[in-house]
Amino acid sequence: MNETGVDPRSVRESPIAGSWYPGDRKALLSAVQQYLQAVPEQRLVGEVVALVSPHAGYLYSGQVAAHAYAVLARKKYDVVAVISPSHRYYGGDLLVTSRAYYRTPLGLVEVAHDLVSQVGGQVALTFVNRDDEHSLEIQLPFLQVQLGAFRLLPIMMQDQSYGVAKALGDALAKTLADKRALLVASTDLSHFHPYERAVALDRRALAAIERFDAEGLDRDVASGRSEACGYGAVVSVLVAARALGADRVTVLRYANSGDVTGDRTRVVGYGAAAITRSQET
Repeated sequence: MNETGVDPRSVRESPIAGSWYPGDRKALLSAVQQYLQAVPEQRLVGEVVALVSPHAGYLYSGQVAAHAYAVLARKKYDVVAVISPSHRYYGGDLLVTSRAYYRTPLGLVEVAHDLVSQVGGQVALTFVNRDDEHSLEIQLPFLQVQLGAFRLLPIMMQDQSYGVAKALGDALAKTLADKRALLVASTDLSHFHPYERAVALDRRALAAIERFDAEGLDRDVASGRSEACGYGAVVSVLVAARALGADRVTVLRYANSGDVTGDRTRVVGYGAAAITRSQET
């Protein structure tokens, strides 16, 4: 986006560029493109309504994330709703930046505050002037590369309980019903287990997601049978996508940090999935 006339005070600057992903425009663009180019051809049935993507540093989860974002090639959306957990406490159940733009090294992304207001008419939102949340921002460079211009509906979940997640999903569906919109759920999977234990936990989480089973995922996380640090974000996106006519979830890729570093003693799991609506519906 052209920054001419943009008040710097209206921009949410990146606190993670140069650490979680490259801080230089050229290096970031090259990294994202290389991840995308390494994804084999994927065939999906129907229209892509939503994605599930991890949010670790690109060194660890960038290749898994690329499997989700590769399905957006040659697609256009007017608005992208990115739903993420909040890893720090700011107060309030559902958080939104009060700034008008997010900035990454690839440029500005406009926040769709008109749509934020529509969501806020249905669920309580808390506006934050400054946040350091990585799990939402880290999705943006992939979106910028694949979609070019789009407006962003960004919501961070402080409370990921099923009731809050379901209400948010319903609100998103009503707000986006007549829009050319994409939903993105930002989540990692299990954290800091030995490799084989992590794989077992993550398989169960991904199986619930692939069944389109929002309640089952919530129950499994609550009981410790699976883990996902953004499980509420996934629940919200599954609820919204279902209400928008989506009828299929395809898990595209799974890996964990042990596959990258070779250290299998305490790993973090990453999954990518696409949620689609049959062309006939």
